[in-house]
Amino acid sequence: MSESYVVDGAQIQCTYGSHSGRFSVSANRGISIGDKLQGNIQDFHPQTHISSFGMCHSMHNPVVSSANKGNSGKIIPQPCKPSVSMPWLNGKRDVYVDQSPALMSCSTNLCMWCGKISFMTDGQE
Repeated sequence: MSESYVVDGAQIQCTYGSHSGRFSVSANRGISIGDKLQGNIQDFHPQTHISSFGMCHSMHNPVVSSANKGNSGKIIPQPCKPSVSMPWLNGKRDVYVDQSPALMSCSTNLCMWCGKISFMTDGQE
């Protein structure tokens, strides 16, 4: 995917998630592309902006680690609850959306459980 602006409804993924998720832009956003609200790097809060990715496979996640104690075989995944505490990386620094850099399709974030979160689509389709 070439670099493009991200809007509400973009599809996201985590390296440790079992399913793709959905990105949501803050409802009070005043800037749109077409009829969809445009994202910025501050749209990073789990459950508000970043949905669940199904089941988590990361052994860095204490819930997954605990469920797999004594299990020497296949990892038993647990429900994904993203833990993100910082703005998205690689925003467009020369284009601001409501006072923060615009979110781009190349932008990424990191879950506290070591998963890399990235965009599969920009949501503009």
